Amino acid sequence: MNRFGSAPDAGALETMAHAAFARFPEPFAQHLNGIRVRVEEFADDETLKALRIGDAWELTGLYHGRPLDQDSIWTSGELPPVITLYRQPLLAEWCETGVVLEDLVSYVVIHEVGHHFGLSDEEMHALEASA
Repeated sequence: MNRFGSAPDAGALETMAHAAFARFPEPFAQHLNGIRVRVEEFADDETLKALRIGDAWELTGLYHGRPLDQDSIWTSGELPPVITLYRQPLLAEWCETGVVLEDLVSYVVIHEVGHHFGLSDEEMHALEASA
């Protein structure tokens, strides 16, 4: 056991993610229905290659799905959106930074929800900088 206690399992991280969803205010909250949360240990090689990320430790979360600004009534047959949290990189960042794990998971969830609303990484970083 380390100074942080036992490492939370996938179920605990998923619970933290759902708690983050519950804190979204209206009108945003109504657009989060149907987003699934999945927890994996690491991103697979195909995902890392597609994102041009060389080290699996660098990716803590990923949004898979069609952003709301690209959605249409004519779109059908697609799987619901999914936010994948990568457990090992999250735990490593938790240990390295000392940030409360629930806060770190919330931050990643909020970032990935930003993609759901059609925001790019650059737009989200600009919003964070101006806050």
